[in-house]
Amino acid sequence: NDLDGSGGADGSGGSAGAGGRDVVLVLDDYHVVESPEVHEAMTFLLDHAPPHLHVVIAGRSDPPLSLARLRARGQLVEVRAADLRFSADEALVYLNDVMGLHLTTADVAALEARTEGWVAALQLAALSMQGRDDAAGFIAGFAGDDRYVVDYLVEEVLARQSDDVHAFLLRTCVLDRLSGPLCDAVTGGRDGKVMLATLDRANLFLVPLDGRRQWYRYHHLFADVLRARVLDEHPELVPDLHRRASAWYDDHGERAVAVGHALAAEDFGRAADLAELSAAELQRSRQEAVLRRWLEAIPDDVVKARPVLSNWYAGSLLSTGETEGVEERLRDAERWLDAMAAQEPGSPGRPQGMVVVDEDGLRKLPTTVAVHRAGQSLVQGDFPATLAHARRALDLAGADDHLGRAAADALIGLVSWASGDLDAAHLSYAESLTRMARAGNVSDVFGLVVGLADIYVAQGRLGEAMGTYEGALRLAAQQQGGAVLRGMPDMYVGMAGLHCERGEPGAAADLLRRSADLGAHLELAQNPYRWRVVTARLREAEGDLDGALALLLEAERVYVGDFAPDVRPVPARTARLQIRRGNLHDAVGWVRGRGLTPDDELSYLREFEHLTLAHVLLARSRAENAVGLRQQAMALLDRLLRAADDGERSGSAIEILVLQALARDARGDTTAALAALERALSLAEPEGHVRVFLDEGTAMAGLLATAERRGVAPASVRRLRATTAARRPAPAQGPVAGGLVEPLSERERDVMRLLASELGGPAIARELVVSLNTVRTHTKNIYAKLGVNERRAAVRRATELGLLGHGG
Repeated sequence: NDLDGSGGADGSGGSAGAGGRDVVLVLDDYHVVESPEVHEAMTFLLDHAPPHLHVVIAGRSDPPLSLARLRARGQLVEVRAADLRFSADEALVYLNDVMGLHLTTADVAALEARTEGWVAALQLAALSMQGRDDAAGFIAGFAGDDRYVVDYLVEEVLARQSDDVHAFLLRTCVLDRLSGPLCDAVTGGRDGKVMLATLDRANLFLVPLDGRRQWYRYHHLFADVLRARVLDEHPELVPDLHRRASAWYDDHGERAVAVGHALAAEDFGRAADLAELSAAELQRSRQEAVLRRWLEAIPDDVVKARPVLSNWYAGSLLSTGETEGVEERLRDAERWLDAMAAQEPGSPGRPQGMVVVDEDGLRKLPTTVAVHRAGQSLVQGDFPATLAHARRALDLAGADDHLGRAAADALIGLVSWASGDLDAAHLSYAESLTRMARAGNVSDVFGLVVGLADIYVAQGRLGEAMGTYEGALRLAAQQQGGAVLRGMPDMYVGMAGLHCERGEPGAAADLLRRSADLGAHLELAQNPYRWRVVTARLREAEGDLDGALALLLEAERVYVGDFAPDVRPVPARTARLQIRRGNLHDAVGWVRGRGLTPDDELSYLREFEHLTLAHVLLARSRAENAVGLRQQAMALLDRLLRAADDGERSGSAIEILVLQALARDARGDTTAALAALERALSLAEPEGHVRVFLDEGTAMAGLLATAERRGVAPASVRRLRATTAARRPAPAQGPVAGGLVEPLSERERDVMRLLASELGGPAIARELVVSLNTVRTHTKNIYAKLGVNERRAAVRRATELGLLGHGG
């Protein structure tokens, strides 16, 4: 096409080209143009081009033209690297349909993430995979050492750079993030900011990390190639580059990154110094696992010379309930304390070979060693030793050592809790909470709140448990400008559990959703299983017993213990649910596996399990019409009630009284049954306990009806019966009843409605606040009930039956 000369240089415009057509001028590989005269000519052309002329410039870097002016005028369309990257779907089509590799969706997603959608890298990976049997293994290890990737980047990119750029790339590739000042610190130069801007304009595999172009990173594969090159060409530079990076990050308050670079430099002395100075803050934010990873990477002899660091090592192990290695670390710390004590009074310096950088940690070391000794004894089940070490810690701690005193009080409270002395446990925990808040350890406050709330629940004090969670959230709102802190998801889960027990499923579901929205990275270690347990309670309340079971089985899988006694074990909850599902066989199997009998010696630690045993015995007595089993259950319940009353555990007493009422009603002793029910209601009413009654289904509904007729606790009974009626699923109507062998449950109807939408499985799980496995379980049940085997058929069948049009 020829240019139409009618568009004058005065900007007066002109008609379209010959035949009224636009003209497109394409200039490829413009990055090879170096002549200033050519660039000036192009600038003139663009400034005076007729309106029907469109210029397309393709190159690897931004041309030195008036791009900002053209952009401001709206005369510039830019197609950049981000626009050219393949999405996961595009990568799937390319790799499987074009290259014929037959990869799984997961393999393609992994490769797309590794290459960041860079088309050339996908092509190079595809070439490398041709003829390979283990595609997944190749993808897992695909990096910048692949020969095709290396050859391409070396020949097409690195070889074309100036010596200055080449040196800059090799010296900064050790960094995961790049900024001008950081690059200057590592390279020893002064042009880091300018160099990064140059690389950015040249599209040299530099990815901006913020909108102001202050922080960048290299493309992962490009960084891999650069790191391999610097190790090949200048291996002696690498340790010093990491040391410089470590010093810069430490100076700028990013000590965790500084430790990583010190370890990469194998400067273990510096890494140990930084780890010791970071330990208290890591403990405060409940990141002991990070400290442990660092210490495992530092040679043992370096750690052993540092009493403060050895003690923190012991604490990081204990934080996960692990005891192996704790004794050795505590002895290392105590050895230096003994050496200090053996020095002549007034002698200068410290024992030869001892290294300390955290002076405050050294001052508090005797207290923290005693605390860790107490924690070790607690994990080993030695309660007397736990109390002895914890009390020694209190004696050693200074008045201003709020953290040491709080930890000792918490350990004393844990012993009281495990022993069933909940009043003493409550007092110790409350004192620990106050001191922990003064120390500023908000994440530890959250952990203590969970324990204190559990104690309140056992005492039947749901209101005080709720107030404890709410108070913790108020405290968090006062910290760091209201920032979201680690442990906040746990508060919402705890509150959701209380709403469940009060028969308020809507509020519980909202709080569970808020907890999930905050993200797993903010959870304490126990929240994954706690979230599933509470969500299972919610599903059970909705009548979705299969969904509840799936959640409890997941909770068992992800369970993580801590110092707190496991007084409501997840397997015992699962056994109770199996009874309600009609699967008595598995519940009996659990009893046998735990070795439980009605004549066992009772303890608070096993109270929930023995209550579960009573549930099993009563269920068996109904199924087998066995009077003897009911009598065994009643004798066990009598003993459990005396123990709960003696320990002032109203939460347990309410459940025991409910079971006694049902057992007496089953044997025809209505008067005794109503007496037990009346006492249970009197304990439950002030705190709003509801689910403990509703969980017993039709048997409790019948007893409540009898109580209403006889005028027993009329107000409480009316409220419970109204709640029962409100929660009862509506019977299937019309075509549903006639078209299904078994109606869909309420939760299955929810899933069915979402199956008819465009949402995928993970999105449905997020919408319903359940796991993907739970969605799959519901979907499988829906298919079976509808007589289909895939999603589209299920939607068609549900539509025919009116399940979608009538809301299920």
